[in-house]
Amino acid sequence: MTLIFRQAITKLNALACLTTGALCLSTGAQPEEKPNIIFFLIDDMGLMDTSVPFITDEAGQPKIYPLNQYYHTPAMEMLASRGHRFETFYANSVCSPSRISIMTGQSSARHRSTQWINQDERNAGPDGWRWDGIAADQVTLPKVLRQNGYRTIHIGKGHYGPLNSPAADPKFIGFDINIGGCSIGSPASYSGKDNYRSGIYHVPHLEAYHGTDTHLTDALTIEACKQIDKSIADGKPFFLQLAHYALHAPFQPDPRFADKYSDEADPLMPAYASLVEGMDKSLGDLISHLEDKGLGENTILFFLGDNGSDAPYHGRKSNVSQKIGSSAPLRGKKGTHYDGGMRVPFIASWVTPTASSALQKKWPLAQNQITSKEHGFASIEDLFPTTLELAGCDAPAGHPLDGSSMLGVLATANSASMRNEFLMHFPHAHRSSYFTVFRQGPWKIIYHYNKPADQAYELFNLLDDPTEAHNLARSQPERLKHMAASMQLALNQAGAQYMKDKPILP
Repeated sequence: MTLIFRQAITKLNALACLTTGALCLSTGAQPEEKPNIIFFLIDDMGLMDTSVPFITDEAGQPKIYPLNQYYHTPAMEMLASRGHRFETFYANSVCSPSRISIMTGQSSARHRSTQWINQDERNAGPDGWRWDGIAADQVTLPKVLRQNGYRTIHIGKGHYGPLNSPAADPKFIGFDINIGGCSIGSPASYSGKDNYRSGIYHVPHLEAYHGTDTHLTDALTIEACKQIDKSIADGKPFFLQLAHYALHAPFQPDPRFADKYSDEADPLMPAYASLVEGMDKSLGDLISHLEDKGLGENTILFFLGDNGSDAPYHGRKSNVSQKIGSSAPLRGKKGTHYDGGMRVPFIASWVTPTASSALQKKWPLAQNQITSKEHGFASIEDLFPTTLELAGCDAPAGHPLDGSSMLGVLATANSASMRNEFLMHFPHAHRSSYFTVFRQGPWKIIYHYNKPADQAYELFNLLDDPTEAHNLARSQPERLKHMAASMQLALNQAGAQYMKDKPILP
């Protein structure tokens, strides 16, 4: 018999806790004791789009793969040497669900913005999915931080709601400052000569760079540094989200770096690689600015992507390497249910690690460390509680979280992650369509609810089979049954939505 779960989210009794004015309970930290916090968020950056190795060998040590040898990201290398990274850090496989999960600390199944948001029309999906993005009554990280003494700054891509919706403006979701954020998910042009626009699709608030040679990535970095200076003048700690439009298509070369790359078989790859290196220069410029202003010791930076790679490389013979995919050795890419579409780079570091810093003694981060796959995983949902712990406060009552703080794990080497489960729910059509992914310990189950029953499940042990080459759904029926029941429970607890004609979990 087929079980159809179409439960609505129960109305919370304390609705007032979810308003813009929701307060966070202070744990005693004074404003001067609060660290500055930066999210350096890259669009469409997968685990392998960098010279920093994130995948480990059998001894738990980072291993260099061909794509790591192709890209040049020296600032990321420096940040990784100063901080702690995860081999397995999960996001959703498309952007808007991930960005809203970062802002809310909730899975997409719970916050219900389960698809990338088309700015012009509602994408197909279940009735009531949150196409209009973040609502006024939703708790968000910048709202909570602002109420607890932080100046909140958004620079770059928003994509929290469609055109003309309130959530299209990041100020609506709690940022004091918004430069560059709106409803669009990608720029029409990265060139200042094009005014970063085509028709009605343009990156706002950057008129000062129109007609110049300034690349979009550079313009956003300059604006971020200006806002840091204003925060210094205000004497307030800041929360900065620098959300680059790079590496999203269109794959236009960054002229500062394009000549360093060549690939005759894949002509777009040099352009993509130059966008990667332009992003990396932004990171280096930001770190230099913070250190020049004397903020490196009390500023913590989280570097991450919002979904798997969309690099324009599909396994053809080329100068990059022989017959590999854009996420190799991982399977899949952006928009898919495999780990190449879900795993993203993540580094947490104090900008300037200093043994004498009181803040760094309170919140130590291990340097040049990696949490390998054997020691667990983390996800975008963990950023919300991690940040609130750094800020010295708790989430408002009545706001359920699907993440937990990473600070204990990040403080030491080879510490087991607190997270044991990750849920990604995608009741929509895309590169991979109508699926739910559930990770529990080393096991990963994928349910395709538009396929026949004998093809509906995929089951992988990711410790034994990190490339997802061997589907164990038929050979391990008891494990499949357990994982399906666990996934069903997680969906039920989140109040997940489904298409009317596509039931789940037979």
